Order: sequence, then C-alpha cells, then structure tokens
Amino acid sequence: MKIRKLIVFLGLLPLCALAQQKQAVEVFPLSEVRLLDSPFRTAMMTDMDYILALDMDRLLAPYLKEAGLQPKAENYGNWENTGLDGHIGGHYLSALAKMYAATGDQRMKDRMDYMLSELKRAQDANGDGYLSGVPGGKAIWKEISEGKIDAGSFSLNKKWVPLYNIHKIYAGLYDAYAFAGSEQAKEMLIGLTDWAIHLVQNLSDEQIQEMLRSEHGGLNEIFADVAAITGDEKYLKLAKQFSHRAILDPLIKHEDQLTGMHANTQIPKVIGFKRVAEVDGDQSWADAARYFWENVVDKRSVSIGGNSVREHFHPVDDFSSMIESEQGPETCNTYNMLKLTKHLFLSDPQVKYMDYYERAMYNHILSTEEPDHGGFVYFTPMRPGHYRVYSQPQTSFWCCVGSGLENHTKYGELIYAHSGEDVYVNLFIPSSLDWQEKGLELTQETKFPDAETSTLTINPKKKSEFTLYVRYPKWVEAGALNVTVNGEQVAVDGAPGEYVALRRHWKKGDKVELTLPMRTTVEQLPDGESYYSILHGPIVLAAKTDTTDLVGLYADDSRGGHIAAGPKYPLNEMPVVIGSADQLPAMMKPVDGKPMTFRLNGLSDEKTLELIPFFRVHESRYIVYFKVVSKAELKAMEEKMAADEAVQKALDEATVDLVFPGEQQPESDHFIQSENTNSGVNQGKHWRDATGWFSYQLNDKAGDAGKLRIMYFGLDNGRNFSIRINGEKLADVSLDGSKGLEFFTVDYNIPQEILDKADGKLRVKFEAAPGSVAGGIYEVRLMKK
Repeated sequence: MKIRKLIVFLGLLPLCALAQQKQAVEVFPLSEVRLLDSPFRTAMMTDMDYILALDMDRLLAPYLKEAGLQPKAENYGNWENTGLDGHIGGHYLSALAKMYAATGDQRMKDRMDYMLSELKRAQDANGDGYLSGVPGGKAIWKEISEGKIDAGSFSLNKKWVPLYNIHKIYAGLYDAYAFAGSEQAKEMLIGLTDWAIHLVQNLSDEQIQEMLRSEHGGLNEIFADVAAITGDEKYLKLAKQFSHRAILDPLIKHEDQLTGMHANTQIPKVIGFKRVAEVDGDQSWADAARYFWENVVDKRSVSIGGNSVREHFHPVDDFSSMIESEQGPETCNTYNMLKLTKHLFLSDPQVKYMDYYERAMYNHILSTEEPDHGGFVYFTPMRPGHYRVYSQPQTSFWCCVGSGLENHTKYGELIYAHSGEDVYVNLFIPSSLDWQEKGLELTQETKFPDAETSTLTINPKKKSEFTLYVRYPKWVEAGALNVTVNGEQVAVDGAPGEYVALRRHWKKGDKVELTLPMRTTVEQLPDGESYYSILHGPIVLAAKTDTTDLVGLYADDSRGGHIAAGPKYPLNEMPVVIGSADQLPAMMKPVDGKPMTFRLNGLSDEKTLELIPFFRVHESRYIVYFKVVSKAELKAMEEKMAADEAVQKALDEATVDLVFPGEQQPESDHFIQSENTNSGVNQGKHWRDATGWFSYQLNDKAGDAGKLRIMYFGLDNGRNFSIRINGEKLADVSLDGSKGLEFFTVDYNIPQEILDKADGKLRVKFEAAPGSVAGGIYEVRLMKK
C-alpha cells in the first residue's frame, strides 16, 4: 500500500507554536542508530580519521581574526585564505556534532566543545551576535545595512560569496544543538540570527532580493529552524525575507528556468522553501520544492544520482557536456539533494524518495571518499576513461571537503523512520536501532548488495503491536519480493514502489527475513543519446580501464587542484558496445567467486571488461556510461568521434589556461574583479559583459603563452571595449553584429615584452568604452605560442 501523509517534519527539535500539527513520520536521532560492519561504517571511520587530522586552531583562525583577537595558529591555505576563510570551520562543527551522535566517540564531543568555546570568544568580542570568518566582513555588512549592495552570483560587495560563507557557521551551530544537544550552540545561533535581523532591518524587500543574487547557501532554512526552536514569528519573517523569489516564483508556477543556473546555489534555497512550508504550512512553497526535486531527479540527473556539469545545470535535452567534460556531478549537489529528499519523504513518505536516496547514497556519496587513505571528491566525471581527484587534509579546503566531512557521518539518518508506534525500514544497511522512547531494539543483518537478503531481528522490551513498513524497491520486480516471519512465508501485499505493511504483536527474537532479488538493467542518458549505464539492482556498475596519467590524483593547494586535469583520453578510443540496449543485460556474465562482479562482452575491440560497483572503483580511470551502437553504425560513428576528438585534443594541448565567464567557480578560481557587470546564458553558453569592466588572473607557469583567444556571439552589436593585460592595452574591440547566430573566436597575439614581465600571471581586463558595453565574453583562453 502507498503511504501518503501531509504532516510536517520539524527535525530533532521540540514542536513549537508555529507548527501546524504533529508529524506522522520522523527520523530517529543518529544517536539511536548504529552502523554495523559494512562499506558505510568503513567510510564513516575513515572520515573520522580525516576529522582528527585537521587542526582546529587553524580552522578557527579566521573567526578570531575577524573578531580582533589573536589566533592561535594561521589559517589553512587554499580556499581558506583566499576569500572563503572560515567556511570549513562551520562544516567541521557540523561534522563533529553528527559524528558524535552517530558513534558516541568522546573525542568528537571534546572537539566540538572546544570549537564552540573559541567561537563564543569571537562572538563575545564582536559584541553584537556577529560570528564569521569572512575577511573584512564587518565593513561589507555595514555597507549592506546602509543599502549599499553590489551583488553578483559569485560575490557580494566585492567579497567571495560572504552569505554562503556565513551560512556554514549558522548550520554548524544548529547541528551542534540539534545533533549533540549543546545549549551553548543554541544561544549562539539565536544571537547570530538576531544580528541578521539587525543587518536587514532598514532594507526594503527589493534590496534584500538584490542581495540574494549572490550565493547564500540555505540561510532561509536556518532561519526557519530558529523559528521552530524559539516559536518566535520574527525568525519566520526573516526566513521568508531570505527566500529568493527569482527562484521560488517560477517553481510555484511549475516553470523550468533552471538551465544554465549554478546548481548548488539553487538546491539549498529550495530546501529552505520546503523548511519554511513545514513551519508555516504554506503548501505552495512545499509544492515548489517537490516540483524542483522531480525536475532535477527525473530530467537532470545521471545514473549515480548526481547532476550538473562544471557546477551548472545543462539543458535537459543535451547531456553531451556530461559525457565530454572532466567536471561532472559535484558532490555538494548530491549532499543537498539528499537533504531535500529527506524533507520531502518525511512529509510524504513515498518509496520514490527512498529509491532516489538509496541510489545517490550508494553510487555517488559513498564513492566520493577514498576508502584507504581518506580524501574527498569534488567532481565525479561521467566522461568515459577519466578519473577523480581526492583532497588531502592539509592542502584541500573546497566546498566538497566541507560537505564531505559531513556526508559520511550520517548514513544512519534514514535507514529507519517511525510514525507513532510504527517503524519504517527504508534502507538495507547493517545496523542496529535502539528506540529508547518505545523500548524497542531492532537489528538488521545483511551483506547487501553482495547478497540479496536481509534479516531483521525485533526485540521489544515487552510484547507490543505495531506495523513494520518494509520498502518494496522499484528495482525488485513485481511479485519477486519474498518475506518470512520466523520462517513462515508472509503474503506480500504490495508492489514495487510501495511499502509492505507487516502488522502483528511482536515479541523478543522475532525475525523478518527479506529476499530482494536484483536484476541487471540499463539506463540511458536522459537526453536520449545512445550512452547507457548498467545497474544491478540499485547499484551502478563501472569498469576500471587503467591507472595511467592520473595527474594530481591527490590534490595540492592550488585553486584548480580539485579538477582531474590529466589528459582526457579520446572518446573514440573507448570501448563501444555493439548491439542494442535491450541486449546489454544478456552480455553481462557473473564472475564466479566475486560478488557483484560481471564480465561485459560484445565490445568493439572484441575484449571483455570487468564491471564492479562504482563505489568500489578508486584511483583509476573508469567507464560508467557505455556507447551502444549497431554494427552498421560503428564505422561512421568512429570516424566522426575521431574527427571531433582530434579537434578537441589539439585545442586542449594548445591551451595554457581557460576561463568560462559567467560560471561561478572558474571565475572565482581565476580571481575575478569587476565593476558594473552582468552575466547570463545564451544557447547553453555562459557569458559576462560590463558597462564598467571585469578581469581575470590567468596562469602561465611554464611561460608557454603567446596569444589570447576570446569567444564572442555574432549578433552582439554596437559594443566597444578594450582588452588589457597587466595594464597594457592589447586590443580595441568593436562588435558589429555581422556574424549572425554563430559563436566565433578571435586570437590576439600577446607582445613578448608583456610576457617577459608577467612572471607567470596575466591579469586580463575587459573595459567598456564610455557609454558602451564590454562583451559579451563567452570564453577566455590563453594559448601557447
């Protein structure tokens, strides 16, 4: 039977006056669920080692500096001292609280308490509730409070996404309270939220919405959380003020305007829309969140559950960039999509939410931590034959390190859920549940996915009647789920995509045995291109190809160190499956003695490939998506791919450095500076222009550069501007619209005297002539001599 509820979930916190009604479905506290031996527990303990390897005083330094106090150590490097100072400290506090809840390890609690004590010193020194590591933050907050707002997607008042940054410490304080019970964290959180109210008290709604053009994480969610904690309407008002209407309004109308948007800027906003709806009961906001989830999951995600290329949503009918790029799905996106999924499930417990949650958790999140040495992944390329890069504790401080610290602490959050007396079994992960309120212990023993069975042992303190809802996953065929209770067959009253309800008087030692037959299926790219992913049950299978040219496998501290920048092997050299998609499962043969291991035959090179779960593929190049063509199509396809790859390879080899204007992270990594500038998307390509100017710092470490290649759009007309390098004029440009609907490039030779004085750093500036516009600029490519 399908379970449908309309009641809201307010997390781990007490119900307050703002809640409309008590929720029907709740999570168990992480402290009541313990992982047993499994890949998930291994990942959690590896994460703990990473947490312990980090120096708290270095993470705290930005907060103490901003408060005018002497830090005990210097900032970490990388993103932590180039403008996003302090963002990892907030994630770290969240990770400590969740890891303490999930394991009971006192070291996590001690570290959390130390972090809070030092952060409290900084907050007290600030004197007004403010707490942040944003460098020079007090000055920009003063400007903003006075209505002086200069917002872009990557910056606010010329600082690198300070609202996004401060959201991390808000979230850390909330998690320290919600997961670890710290009253001190609660008081600090409320104080910081009062500071935010003061920040915007003199701003109009229009000014606040202008400010929200800059990435701001899930501030609306946090403010709604504070409303739920306190029962005070002023915090709910703040949550609504910090809800970005440019994103919310189209979603309420079920309009898809997501293409080209920076994906992980939007997902936290939508979590906030859902959270506000939970607190104040506005179902239109909840429906907007559901529509967004369905759009992203059904139309914009690949088989591992991730989404986006180079951090942006590509067109729903063109996944070519997903196959071509080395910058595939970003881990932070899936971190937040799972959070949104959790909220949606708890207010409407449909199996489809848990099917996605399982898919993304096994195939993306679990795969993003190196199991032996630790290290987190930023981009997971879907490009056949490419690889991932792993962080290192002392060098790498990207956003996906912050979310990575948290990801592997909370695998226990949705294995089980409850509604009144009843229990939901959502995920098949070895674990134990100790429901202290009801006096119920439940243990799940399974080797899934290496085995198709799971055994649940029910141990109530006294005989009690309740319903055990067992998920019937979509990946199990109709009629194939087998259930026994104490060895006796039970009729399965349900179908794939529903919950099977087992109601009885349970006594200590009752055993429920589940058999979940898995089958091999294929999944096409959502745009209909003939690339297919192969799954066994919910598990995405992949082939290791080789371990050559894994440049930067473990990242250094460079701004681009999170990108797998080694050679992109030509797609035409990747194995191709000859046949049709419906023949693919039959081409897969299990390998004796190796669970979840298969051999794939029928390849164009007449060899076989061994496929294993993608989450077990590490430190290697790999294939997740296989090109499938008929024998008749093979030759023409190979010739076209070879020609395309030759052109792209030549361009890659001739490129010294590259910026995609209008894309957030490439611009941040190249230290954009700007005045009076705009950005947007045209035919799937991002652009930037300015009535003032904008500039990037390009790198030429080896001294190979000789020219600058700029991409324009043919219809741009009447735009006059100059290009300068390190202050020296390189060219005057006039765009006259004569090229029509095509994109075109122009090469500008760089004088040797500029290169000789550059010392490997070239600041390229586009400056509008008086009364005109500089750009649009679609690519800035530094080329070899």
